[in-house]
Amino acid sequence: MKVKIQNYPSRLTCNTHTNYMTKKYGYVDWDDEQTKFENCLEWCDGRLQNFYNIFNRLWFDRRQQKVSVHIDPWDTWSMDCTLAPIIIPMLIQLKKTKHGAPYVYPEDVPDKLRPTNDFDRWDYVLDEMIWAFEQKCRDHWEQDYYGPYNKGKDETFGFFEWTDDKGREKHQQKMSNGFRLFGKYYENLWD
Repeated sequence: MKVKIQNYPSRLTCNTHTNYMTKKYGYVDWDDEQTKFENCLEWCDGRLQNFYNIFNRLWFDRRQQKVSVHIDPWDTWSMDCTLAPIIIPMLIQLKKTKHGAPYVYPEDVPDKLRPTNDFDRWDYVLDEMIWAFEQKCRDHWEQDYYGPYNKGKDETFGFFEWTDDKGREKHQQKMSNGFRLFGKYYENLWD
């Protein structure tokens, strides 16, 4: 598998007035009273942006983000395992750099998180997704619940006995819940 995704296409923007005001006053919410120079700068900024918009429509708006994906036949043999190592770092980065949080339904979080804000609930949902995909990357997570190796009746075939069947079942349910949350909040995986 080879995936190349380039950055989103940019547009020309004129921020001369905004940069000047931010540098002078240090914040974006300026008072209504500006000096004549600042008013003139704002007017020139608007005219220049109108000029830029012509080029934006003619050139920049026609460009699209370039995406190239090559899939080999073996990539789909166990596609869930192929995608998991790609999804994990993306979810981790999203959790670190998020600037907002979507509405998270109270039934998707434990009782103690239901009265909290969306950020706490979203962190919980992201953690559940990350954990589920990390477990998917572990080839033999079920071995945590195996018992000792026993010889079979004919002494040629051996087998493992389950020592913690309920623990294995809870582990699987938690993984399934993480994948369910990934599907439910898939359209909210943006920053």
